[in-house]
Amino acid sequence: MALFRFPSEPQSRPLIRTGNLYLRAPDPDDYSAWAVLRMESREFLTPWEPTWNEDDLTRQSFRLRTKRAAREIASDEAYSLFIFEAHSETLLGGLTLGLIRRGVAQACTLGYWMGQRHAGKGHMSEAVRGALRFAFSELALHRVEAACLPNNEPSRRLLERVGFRHEGLARAYLKINGAWSDHLLYAALSTDKPTDGRA
Repeated sequence: MALFRFPSEPQSRPLIRTGNLYLRAPDPDDYSAWAVLRMESREFLTPWEPTWNEDDLTRQSFRLRTKRAAREIASDEAYSLFIFEAHSETLLGGLTLGLIRRGVAQACTLGYWMGQRHAGKGHMSEAVRGALRFAFSELALHRVEAACLPNNEPSRRLLERVGFRHEGLARAYLKINGAWSDHLLYAALSTDKPTDGRA
């Protein structure tokens, strides 16, 4: 069972809790752990992410990220969250419910990354399940969309395992690692039957 906190509370407090994790907005004090995790995972993450800016890992760049995340949460535009292991408070990665569309859509787009040393241990599956519950209950969204590169087999398996359904292929959908790349499109609906672990 995930527990949620509302975005009006201080950003250092969790928005989402799951059995082994908690997710909250980035805080300036997270800089060192974030920079180390991103740097040591750079080769692992590069094939799946947009090209990093030269100043991507600087403290100033991170400070701007935290301010933008807080602003977007307050305005219900996006929820950019860090993923922490609950018992050790170790930073594992990040997850974003972004591009929130209200009105007739009630939808958002899911993105995520995991530090290399924490990958393959089930943390992201647990985090995404918690994020889906948050999106459908607290945010009252109807649809969460996700996309992944066709050759990103771990991401494809993760999305299907937590209940996303494959809906198609978008040509040259996102510029990843410097190249416009096709992406497989997935979505989960609030009306879908929960998969194991999502109930």
